[in-house]
Amino acid sequence: MADLNALAADLASGAVEVIDLTSPLESSTPILELPPEFGQTWHFELEEISKYDDRGPAWYWNNIRTGEHTGTHFDAPVHWITGRDLDDVSRVPVRNLIGPAMVIDKTAEADKNPDYLLDVEDILQWERENGALQDGGWLVYRTGWSSRGDDPVAFANADESGPHTPGLTPAAARYLAESTNILGLGVETVGTDAGAAFGLEPPFPCHTMVLGANKYGLTQLRNVDRLPRTGALLIAAPLPIVNGSGSPCRVLALVAR
Repeated sequence: MADLNALAADLASGAVEVIDLTSPLESSTPILELPPEFGQTWHFELEEISKYDDRGPAWYWNNIRTGEHTGTHFDAPVHWITGRDLDDVSRVPVRNLIGPAMVIDKTAEADKNPDYLLDVEDILQWERENGALQDGGWLVYRTGWSSRGDDPVAFANADESGPHTPGLTPAAARYLAESTNILGLGVETVGTDAGAAFGLEPPFPCHTMVLGANKYGLTQLRNVDRLPRTGALLIAAPLPIVNGSGSPCRVLALVAR
């Protein structure tokens, strides 16, 4: 209890800073758009019920309409076929929503090559410099992509061949799935896989292997540049949607200053 009291005091004094890693959720928030033959997720919509008027004189409230995987969101294992018998978002143990953050920065590489793929050697080099990836932690893959987050066209970065956004190699996804005990992977892009991941083997390796290993995904993070390589504590708060494959969520980081 003494440690929790100390944390509360540090939060009040500013000795521990709370950083919001969440993208604003509004109608212009970029979404993942699939080829037209597939089902599509919804943009976020806000529908006013009343606003201090004859529909409700003393209150303001809205209905919302959106997809589970719109904006900053949490991918549960059941989201992918390899995790179809694993946890939906309501069954994810709450202790798995909090863990240390470990930041791998490949902003320069992604700036030069939007199709940049993080590989196993990148992870091993980070581990040589910072220590092994912590059990029960979140690997946060910094690419600078959130700087495009207010422009859906730039965020998708698509041409006639499809979207071009950074991601992971199949080997890196397999390493995280099979050789680490991390909670999951957090990214700044619209999904945990690269824009061109449909052309990898297997296609969409992060979804296939990381979710299939009962790990999680966090997407469309912001303010990752304000996190240290190690030492931050990440808190992900999805809605406990029964049978949900994921949920929009608020993602916060605690950083000692």
